[in-house]
Amino acid sequence: MNLLFVALIPLMGAALTAWVSRFGRMGSAWTAGGVTLLALLCLLPSAAAPFDGEVIVQRWPWIPGAGLDLAFRLDGLGLLFALMILGIGLLVILYARYYLSEHDCMGRFYAYLLLFMGSMLGIVLAENLILLLIFWEMTSLSSFLLISYWRGREDARTGARMALTVTGLGGLAMLGGFLLLGEIAGSYDLSVILTMGDVIRAHPLYTPMLVLILLGAFTKSAQFPFHFWLPHAMAAPTPVSAYLHSATLVKAGVFLLARLFPVLSGTPEWSWLVGGAGLTTLLIGAWFALFKHDLKGLLAYSTISHLGLITLLFGIGTPLAAVAGVFHIINHATFKASLFMAAGIIDHECGTRDMRRVNGLWRFMPYTGTLAMVAAASMAGVPLFNGFLSKEMFFAETATFFEEHAWGWLLALAVVIAGMLAVAYSLRFIHDVFFNGEPVDLPRTPHEPPFWMKAPVAVLVAICLLVGTLPAYTVAPLLQAASAGVLQAPLPGYDLAIWHGLGLPVLMSILALTGGLLIYAARRPLFALAARLEGRLDARAIYDWALGRTLDFAGAVTRRLDTGSLQRMLLFFMLSALTLGAIGFIGGGSSLTGPRVLLPVDGVSILIALVLVAVAIGTLILHRQRLTALIVMGALGLLIALIFVKFSAPDLALTQLTVEVVTIVLLLLALYFLPQQSPAESSRARRIRDLGVATLAGGGTAALTWAILSRPFDSISGYFLANSVPGGGGANVVNVILVDFRGFDTLGEITVLALAGLGIYAMLRELRLPGPTHDDAGRPWNWDAHPTIMAALARLLLPLALLVSVFIFLRGHNLPGGGFIAGLVTAVALIMQYLTNGVEWTHRRLSHDLHPLIGWGLLIGTLTGLASLIFGYPFLTSTFTHVHWPVVGEFELASAIAFDLGVYLVVVGATLLILVHLGLMHGASHPKQGIQQESR
Repeated sequence: MNLLFVALIPLMGAALTAWVSRFGRMGSAWTAGGVTLLALLCLLPSAAAPFDGEVIVQRWPWIPGAGLDLAFRLDGLGLLFALMILGIGLLVILYARYYLSEHDCMGRFYAYLLLFMGSMLGIVLAENLILLLIFWEMTSLSSFLLISYWRGREDARTGARMALTVTGLGGLAMLGGFLLLGEIAGSYDLSVILTMGDVIRAHPLYTPMLVLILLGAFTKSAQFPFHFWLPHAMAAPTPVSAYLHSATLVKAGVFLLARLFPVLSGTPEWSWLVGGAGLTTLLIGAWFALFKHDLKGLLAYSTISHLGLITLLFGIGTPLAAVAGVFHIINHATFKASLFMAAGIIDHECGTRDMRRVNGLWRFMPYTGTLAMVAAASMAGVPLFNGFLSKEMFFAETATFFEEHAWGWLLALAVVIAGMLAVAYSLRFIHDVFFNGEPVDLPRTPHEPPFWMKAPVAVLVAICLLVGTLPAYTVAPLLQAASAGVLQAPLPGYDLAIWHGLGLPVLMSILALTGGLLIYAARRPLFALAARLEGRLDARAIYDWALGRTLDFAGAVTRRLDTGSLQRMLLFFMLSALTLGAIGFIGGGSSLTGPRVLLPVDGVSILIALVLVAVAIGTLILHRQRLTALIVMGALGLLIALIFVKFSAPDLALTQLTVEVVTIVLLLLALYFLPQQSPAESSRARRIRDLGVATLAGGGTAALTWAILSRPFDSISGYFLANSVPGGGGANVVNVILVDFRGFDTLGEITVLALAGLGIYAMLRELRLPGPTHDDAGRPWNWDAHPTIMAALARLLLPLALLVSVFIFLRGHNLPGGGFIAGLVTAVALIMQYLTNGVEWTHRRLSHDLHPLIGWGLLIGTLTGLASLIFGYPFLTSTFTHVHWPVVGEFELASAIAFDLGVYLVVVGATLLILVHLGLMHGASHPKQGIQQESR
């Protein structure tokens, strides 16, 4: 159970953090830190198991019919990433407290950060591929929010859109790959998939499945040719960059390579695709990092290069290469997070990150300079720092590859060159910033930051030193557990000693260090070369071209189809539907009428059908008289309700009736601003054409309905009828379906309703339109907007209507009714008070802030579903019991009533929010002052 809470606590804490921010900036920081610490404490009880070689799998039924469970998995690899996500996340929260200015919304920042944190934890702890994919897409959305945090800046918006586009398309490709992988393995559970490597690699669909999954991994981890989005994500605040580039977003792709390594590796396709992309990314990132003048730009390209290094290690495909890849994941997380934080401190204290201006900072910031030097030395692979150990393992693997392959010297040469460039850009980071003369036109005089802003950097730097000098006593157990989680097999022999004796790996390290010093010493000609090549080697140009062509094509299609005419859009829709339907009918080869025995036709049915036809024709004839047409349409809705009554569907009849009333009120409020009659806009020829299309569409729909209903079909209604009472505890099958069997659908529907209400509110809250003062005949409106008799009657009817609403709500589980119908009845009763008594009178007695009502409804509905998970049942599984009270007697108590209460609150809140603000668009029922107060 604790693994579920590890992922959920940050997600739920995001909302809490945003709410706490209204009480002060510090409150959101403390809340975010407390939430992260709580998630870490939830993880610790299970943390010992992976060190003993155990794998913990915790599952709860999710969609049993599809074989999908809400399942979480903790092995060594998942533990490593979870610790990095939570540990570095805690340091980033502390760092951001001092980095963000007083003008930045701290609550929004920490809410986005926790949302992203929970999504990343879901990825690394997921046991089910589909669940992993859901969290994967959540990281794309939450990282979009983080990158665009400073939404007033164009570069932030552009970078966020680019990241979302690239990673989103990769996620779409990965969805296809996961579906193929699940089809091959016969399961989406990793516990099954990870044991079927030979079967999967031998399957004919292996190659397309591999390509699709790698597209998802490469786009997320910024591998060539998708590396271009990462530098543009530097528009985010530096705490975001430190978090995304060290332990989270860009590590998601290499995590996926590690997670599926025992299944997908070991083939030429894997080696060429993964190894080739990793090597290319390693070199490109290192080259561009050297020439970036922006500190964060240098670190961004160095991140790309190191991600390429890790990808290359997994692409080599040997067990020892995988161990080296895991080791470098750990080391890169520590030194890269500390370097980004140091860059943020420099920017925070100097007002710029341009290395052509931030020179000679050692005498102003010696402590920060010392911390940055240690982290940069680790990034360069200097001995006695953690980066040296994993890079030494990397060189050892490439040396082995060199000895075993005739052309292996090319790989060894390439990685040595990349190592030289890494030393050069690390040296530039230190020399240009802390030495190299005096500062140039800095916006602020630099000085050391507050202690607690340096503390996270110091912690990470201490880890770099401890791992680099005492690896066997610090990182060895975690590396062993994580590597076992990757390989799913006995570990190969390896040694974490600082000195392994003279050999080819040591020679490669010496060449990298010496060559890096020489490259930096001779950097000026290289800078001139890079300046001449700038813009020619830019993968973003391809992205911009593809995006531009896509937008141009979409614009051309839109201009051709969408001319602002609703009739034209309906015409295209109807013609397309008719064409597709005609193809089905023509190619079927069977008769229109099926063999099913038809029901007898009675007089009542014929009468209702004739009235429906008459009302429809009447609406068509009177459509220009808007109010009359609306009344006729209302009669049509009432006839539909009668049809439901005839077919013994009282729940549907009540729903239809209440929805009809609300719809009529909505349209009346909208029609108030329109002329009473619509002008004649169509020519005779056009009307004849439209009549023909409408007749064909209606006839085709009728024919399709007849063809379906006259044929036998298997219905699931029998299952619901048989299980409504024993499974859901209610005799009203419709209500049990809504709140139990299909409760997840209902939760989605009320969520959509809530979003629609909030969206309409956002559009209407500042909109004020002048209402008409005369009718079409020139007669003035009667300004007695609230007749006394009508107002008094509405007040008398309100308690009765609310009582009826409560009655319908309480009886809904066993008799016709329920939260949706009761909510509409309540909303209609309350909206009548606005219509008959006015806005100000109603607001003095009823709070006009309806947002909490919607929020509480969604919260109650969601918590009801989560409660079933606590007891080991699928989400939104209801329970019930029978209680006996004196006098009252025996009655049923069902958990579904809580979910129905959530539905009720959302329906009331969203309906009132829409209707009230439609009425507030003009001042006919309330003085101007009331409008201004409501607007505020």
